[in-house]
Amino acid sequence: MRAAHGAAGRAFEGRSAIADYGSWIARIALDIDSTLHHYWDLLDEIAQRRYGVALPYAEQREWGITRLEHEELVACVRETHSDENIESAEPYPGAVEVVRGWHDEGHWIHVTSHRAGSARQATERWLRRIGMPYDDLHCSYDKVARCAQLGIDVLVDDSPVNLLRAADEGMVPATIVHPWNAELVESERALGGRDWPELRDKLEPVLRRR
Repeated sequence: MRAAHGAAGRAFEGRSAIADYGSWIARIALDIDSTLHHYWDLLDEIAQRRYGVALPYAEQREWGITRLEHEELVACVRETHSDENIESAEPYPGAVEVVRGWHDEGHWIHVTSHRAGSARQATERWLRRIGMPYDDLHCSYDKVARCAQLGIDVLVDDSPVNLLRAADEGMVPATIVHPWNAELVESERALGGRDWPELRDKLEPVLRRR
């Protein structure tokens, strides 16, 4: 299995000594939108319905969304996080199974999302519905700071901003590959998989028991 390189590799190397004392129990943080489920189509549909603006997934090669005014984008994101939309989301194939496998191995799972605290109850119901095991849930607008407080080892997130901040904090950054973060993975500043089974394999050297 290829070892982690770049920023991801340096974060991994900084923690590898922990495993010398036995099986390493990692603290894993998981984003939700565009990480546990495909979020973009919903955002695109709402933007078209509200403002007549299409947000083609394949063309979103930067993190910022410039086709909408800031207030318009905020309104669209807020609607994506209605109780109905949260609870109707379907997880990516393999996501629940991979996370359940990590949890069964003893790893600590922190679910974190860039959404208002008022969305917590609907998020909890969704996690129960899909059968996603987790140990902690946090809805906030500064997830990396919270992850640093918790001593998170691995952050799985789609935002290149969060991934780079996580690496600076000594976490291993990992992601499902999207157009807006593909360059980060290609430059080996984050571990990435095209789907959850591939991401599991990329993270196996980090999470395997020693």
